[in-house]
Amino acid sequence: MPRPNTAQLAYGSATVVFSTAALLLLSRTTTTLGIIAISVAGLLIGVLVVVAVPVRRKAPAVPQPSVPAQRAPRNTEIRVPAVHAGAGADTRIGS
Repeated sequence: MPRPNTAQLAYGSATVVFSTAALLLLSRTTTTLGIIAISVAGLLIGVLVVVAVPVRRKAPAVPQPSVPAQRAPRNTEIRVPAVHAGAGADTRIGS
């Protein structure tokens, strides 16, 4: 079982304190055995709260659909740019 986080400990501690105080006030017990029993009951309620508070977990990784590499459609020709008129070697040399 993973360790409880801060929120779980805070909720559990508050539950122990308030439930024990409420049970002691409502039962009006004055005996040592009654106070011990109510204290143990408050602790058990607090532990239940700590275990019951949901823990935030990272969402499971969703596998991404594989995208096939884009290919050129079949039966197409590859176009090569044509040579511009007057841009040959003879115009550069000055012949």
